[in-house]
Amino acid sequence: MSTHVLRCDSAPVPIALAALPTTQTAAIPDPAEIDELLPVLAADSLPRLIVLGEDAALAAVLTHLMRTERLHVEIGYVPVEKTYASRAYQTGTGNAAAKRAIGGRGVETPLIRDDTGTVLVGRAVITGVEGAKLEGEAYVDDTQLFSGEVTAMIVSPSLELPGVRATVRKGIRKRRWSEGRAAQLGTPGAIVARDGIRTDRPVPRSTFYRHHESWHLVR
Repeated sequence: MSTHVLRCDSAPVPIALAALPTTQTAAIPDPAEIDELLPVLAADSLPRLIVLGEDAALAAVLTHLMRTERLHVEIGYVPVEKTYASRAYQTGTGNAAAKRAIGGRGVETPLIRDDTGTVLVGRAVITGVEGAKLEGEAYVDDTQLFSGEVTAMIVSPSLELPGVRATVRKGIRKRRWSEGRAAQLGTPGAIVARDGIRTDRPVPRSTFYRHHESWHLVR
C-alpha cells in the first residue's frame, strides 16, 4: 500500500505519521499540488492519501478527486481538533485519528456535493444577504424544511445513507434534522459558507446532494 501525508498549513504532525512521506501544502491544497501526488499513488493498487488539516482541506482534496474521477483513492482524515467533519465521519483527532488513518480500511462513504461541483464534508451554513434573515423555501427530498424566513439553513453530510442532513436555525427552539438524498433551497438571495469558506456573491438557489459515486474513507 502506498500511503502519503498531505500536511496542510502548519498542522502539527502526530507521532504516528512522522515516518511517512509528507507533502507540505497551503491550508487549502491547490489542485496542482494534489496532481503531483497522484502519479505516486497511482503506482500502487491500494493508494491512500492522509489529509492532515481542517475540513476545508479535506473538502478541497475530495472535490479535486471527484472532478478528475479518482475517487478510488482511499482518504484518511487527521484533524488536530474536533471539527464538523470529524464528528460526522467519527474519525477522531490527533494521534488517535492518525493511527486509524494508517491501520484502518477504506469504507465506501456517501459523497455530498452541491450544484457548483464542490464537496461538503462538515457543515454548510446558508444565511441571508448582509446579515438579513434567510428568505425562501427549502426541501429535503419531498419534505418541506421551511417556507418563509429563518435565521439560517444548515446542511451536513452523514456517515450512512441517505447521506444529507439539513435543519434550520430559528429562534431558540431545538433544531430537528431532516435526512434525505438532497437538500434544495430557492431564495431571493443567500450567502453560502461551505466548510468555513464563504461565497463572494449571493445565489438564488442552492442544492446539496449525494453524488453518484462514494468516496473511500479510512476508518
